[in-house]
Amino acid sequence: MRLTGEFFRRDVLEAAPDLVGKLIVRKMPDGTLLKARITETEAYRGQEDKACHASKGRTKRTELLFGQSGVYYVYLCYGIHWLMNVVTGEPEQPQGILIRCCQGYEGPARLTKYLQVDSSFNGVLLDGCEDLWFEDDGFKPGITTAPRVGIDYAGEPWKSKPWRFIAERSGS
Repeated sequence: MRLTGEFFRRDVLEAAPDLVGKLIVRKMPDGTLLKARITETEAYRGQEDKACHASKGRTKRTELLFGQSGVYYVYLCYGIHWLMNVVTGEPEQPQGILIRCCQGYEGPARLTKYLQVDSSFNGVLLDGCEDLWFEDDGFKPGITTAPRVGIDYAGEPWKSKPWRFIAERSGS
């Protein structure tokens, strides 16, 4: 079943763990479908969250976070890697889910490279998008939590929040 924007119209701390185990599907320009199972997400929650881009206020870059949920938020990290997020929650309450890892693609930059996701998806509403979407095939992994990665700059308590959601490996 294809997920709609409605899935993301809730608090990021509910939506981010629920996205783990879902499939991300990319229709390539030649019609090939690439599918990958999401194994890890991170939640970024509001202007008070010093790790969230919105903590710096409204800018051209962050404006999407303040808008409608179910919109792709894709940005360039370190000037070389595209990272893919989906806006969650209600308008004016900036929140987003970073798609951190999928099976076989450990790391958000490796994932976007595999899926060929770049700035052309930034600001695209997932409802009706025929090139990139999420599916629920009923798979529900166990979830563990951990602190988010690479956000030491945010300081405490933000760098230690257990807002990284990870699929438990089978047999562990």
